[in-house]
Amino acid sequence: MFRPCIDLHEGKVKQLVGGTLEQSSGSLRTNFVSQKSAAVYAEMYRRDGLAGGHVIMLGPGNETEARAALAAYPGGLQIGGGVNLDNAVEWLKAGASHVIVTSWVFQDGKVNWDRLEQLKQRIGSARLVLDLSCRKRDAQYYVVTDRWQKFTDLALSQDTLGTFESSCAEFLIHAVDVEGLCNGIDRELVTNLAEWVSIPTTYAGGANSLKDLEDVTQLGLGRIDLTIGSALDIFGGKGVRYADAVAFNCRQRVT
Repeated sequence: MFRPCIDLHEGKVKQLVGGTLEQSSGSLRTNFVSQKSAAVYAEMYRRDGLAGGHVIMLGPGNETEARAALAAYPGGLQIGGGVNLDNAVEWLKAGASHVIVTSWVFQDGKVNWDRLEQLKQRIGSARLVLDLSCRKRDAQYYVVTDRWQKFTDLALSQDTLGTFESSCAEFLIHAVDVEGLCNGIDRELVTNLAEWVSIPTTYAGGANSLKDLEDVTQLGLGRIDLTIGSALDIFGGKGVRYADAVAFNCRQRVT
């Protein structure tokens, strides 16, 4: 299935090249800056029955827009970016269906299992999505944190993903090396994820055509959903018409 997104940076809906998300603004590559508010996109997703999308706050200055999006589509969007033990409940009360967490459960490149357990106890695993976005190094996919710039020591595999599955409802996994480039999906990663996961998982990164959506459905054995960002016409892209992605979901529901 196609899952929509709203990426927020400096209070605006944007599409960025994921691998350039670092502190230096001069090296940040931006594909698109919308003149529309986050709430407009959320209302569109609600109208078209698109469930399970996510709002990601990329850095500070995005909370007002994020809250407006959640209010426009209560229970229809997940929220991520700076979520931790102290604010997770607040975001759920604001209308998020789930909270998405990554950097907060990693310290010094390692999983902090105590933090993960505390979060699970506070909100329940059914409301928690773990963002295990990754970059490839030495033929393995390692989870990266802190705006996708810091490598952890956690390599994705069936065993490592299996250890997390009892602690969360879903996985969100960006292929950071191809995120925002619109050069096609990481087929190897999608194929691996289909073999490794047994809970709902959304892949994001590189999609540039409707065929990528079809390929993820096939390679992912029906277990992997796809987020399309920069290639969508609603984000200034030319590869995928939003209406076609919505129609794809309608066909999937029928079959």
